[in-house]
Amino acid sequence: MSMVNAFTNEDLQRLDAREKSLIERREKVLGPAYRLFYERPLHIVRGEGVWLTDRDSKRYLDAYNNVASVGHCNPQVVEAIARQTTTLNTHTRYLHEGIVDYAEKLTATFPRDISQVMFTCTGSEANDLAVRVARQVTGGAGIISTKLAYHGLTNAVAEFSPSLGEFVNLGEHVRTVRPPDSYTGSATSIAETFANGVEEALADLKRHGIKPAMFIVDTIFSSDGVYADPRGFLKPAVDLARKAGALFVADEVQPGFGRTGDEMWGFQRHDLLPDIVTIGKPMGNGYPMAGVVLKPDVIAEFGRNARYFNTFGGNPVAAAAGTAVLDIIQKQQLQQNARDVGGYLLEELRTLATDYPLIGDVRGAGLFIGVEIVSDAFAKAPDAKTTTRIVNGLRDRFVLISATGPRANVLKIRPPLVFSRENADFLLDALRETLRSL
Repeated sequence: MSMVNAFTNEDLQRLDAREKSLIERREKVLGPAYRLFYERPLHIVRGEGVWLTDRDSKRYLDAYNNVASVGHCNPQVVEAIARQTTTLNTHTRYLHEGIVDYAEKLTATFPRDISQVMFTCTGSEANDLAVRVARQVTGGAGIISTKLAYHGLTNAVAEFSPSLGEFVNLGEHVRTVRPPDSYTGSATSIAETFANGVEEALADLKRHGIKPAMFIVDTIFSSDGVYADPRGFLKPAVDLARKAGALFVADEVQPGFGRTGDEMWGFQRHDLLPDIVTIGKPMGNGYPMAGVVLKPDVIAEFGRNARYFNTFGGNPVAAAAGTAVLDIIQKQQLQQNARDVGGYLLEELRTLATDYPLIGDVRGAGLFIGVEIVSDAFAKAPDAKTTTRIVNGLRDRFVLISATGPRANVLKIRPPLVFSRENADFLLDALRETLRSL
């Protein structure tokens, strides 16, 4: 995965003895595959709402974390988890009202034809299960995803998650397509260009004797650079994939649960009805919880021929956490908050761009925003180095974001849904100071 704000060993010498010691202990026992954010890693000890506090009691505005979607350590979620933990926590082979109640509430947020759900613990597991179901239903094996997509870490899913890097090989049954780039591409032909890419991928699968099973996209294209508009651009590509026999899988792990503001789910921006929807991260506000939501006819054959069981997926504590999250989103109108605060933040960032030509583009939906950083606005030349400086400059001014995109030059702003206008102004002030310092 592109991590332009990652800590490297070159940064180690700038840290104090205490930080060095902890990092050295961490690397010794956790091994070399883990990564830390920022040139000066954060040592976080507490979270509350949109704030994270480090061991020196410094508070940081979290404008990146979509896992704690209703706020870090939300009291209602914490209470629901604690209450259920004191009563029962077991698997789904026993009857229990909690999981059924939650499933009914969850599927009620989807279009009527997507009405059955299977629970997992992680988004990776959810996408892994989606692969199994798609292959069972279609009899195919081919998978189409986007050029820098991230869909998970299991072996099957890593094969169509190019953002994991060049040393994680794509499967021979996988084809990737360029994302719908609304900045460097033509705004009038985004849908056509993206559909042409999918058509070429389908033709290449056919040429190699591989029958397609599924076409999967993260519907906000978060790792590819954050692309939400124009509305409906995704539909022609999906129509082509279905015509070739593939199922359409909407990966809603990042854009789902009201984050894009106008809709509960990202696929709804494109007037689409997926065959399979995968969900995760914000479901339990930090409690490990994910799932696959499907059309009944899609899951019918799989259910007849294969058992599915997940020891922890859908347990009563997870159901309690998920129910609390849904209740908070609905009762506190957090989807509307994402629309309103996100719209305000988008507008202010675009205003800021008029003063700083290095901001080449501002795009997104709700509280999911991408800011393209360039060295030459006319040539739209990506500037990963400055992007890194901005991300770390914001960290030094107590605001946490990250970066994304194939050229590592897109600021990724994705705060908890409880983010307020006051929080947005704090972020904007810190960003202005950082840009001035450049």
